[in-house]
Amino acid sequence: MINIKVQYKNDKISKVTIKGHANYETFGKDIVCAAVSSIATTSINAILTLDSDACKYEVNDGKLDISINENSDMALKLINNMLNMLKELQDQYPKNIEIGGLK
Repeated sequence: MINIKVQYKNDKISKVTIKGHANYETFGKDIVCAAVSSIATTSINAILTLDSDACKYEVNDGKLDISINENSDMALKLINNMLNMLKELQDQYPKNIEIGGLK
């Protein structure tokens, strides 16, 4: 299962952590993992294209940490959009993806 954890600071999203494997299909053919990766990568690239200081990310051992600059309304809007898309994916594949910490 892919686990997504949302953390807040001052009622704003400060960090999103994505880790795990969906186990929908074999590694390399998993459409749920591919969708999560695409959504996250597109969101990070959009944020960094618009403002290179708006977020930082780190990929380590199959885990993605995205830290958001709390002063960037644009980054927060794009991260919320990312989470909305991931929530829709969770609704379609509840056995393969779980989002925790959403308010």
